[in-house]
Amino acid sequence: MTTTLVLISIAVISLIISFIKSKKKTFESFKIAKNLFFSIFVEIIGVMALVGLLLAIIPPDLISKFLGGANDFLNILFGAFFGTITIIPGFIAFPLAKTLKVNGANLTAIAAFITTLTMVGFATIPIERKYFGGKFTLYRNLYSFIFAIGIALLMGVIL
Repeated sequence: MTTTLVLISIAVISLIISFIKSKKKTFESFKIAKNLFFSIFVEIIGVMALVGLLLAIIPPDLISKFLGGANDFLNILFGAFFGTITIIPGFIAFPLAKTLKVNGANLTAIAAFITTLTMVGFATIPIERKYFGGKFTLYRNLYSFIFAIGIALLMGVIL
């Protein structure tokens, strides 16, 4: 909560400074931001609807079955895969992770799920490619996936 207030304060102060420096440029920036927001908003809602449909079809018990087997590395890969293809906000992902743990998922698989969920954007690749380019999108997602697997393995050692 404190971090959020600090970030909001910084944004408001920056906006005031921008407004003092140039009202015209500030209003032009608002117009650009508004148009960009509405163009991206429609795409993100569509992606979230598809992911929500997928999560409604696949129950958490089935996901836990894939994340709680005897082979830890395979569990990590399954967790990373599920995290990669989903878009879930943190306030839903962490309670879901607890549900997965209660249903028998391994902590390393849950760590892979959470890290790929936040670091890898498979479902948002079309949007990211449109704004940042294909090469950047490919490398960012590939490196994020590799680092997420490494983090999950490290969590297995720590926990």
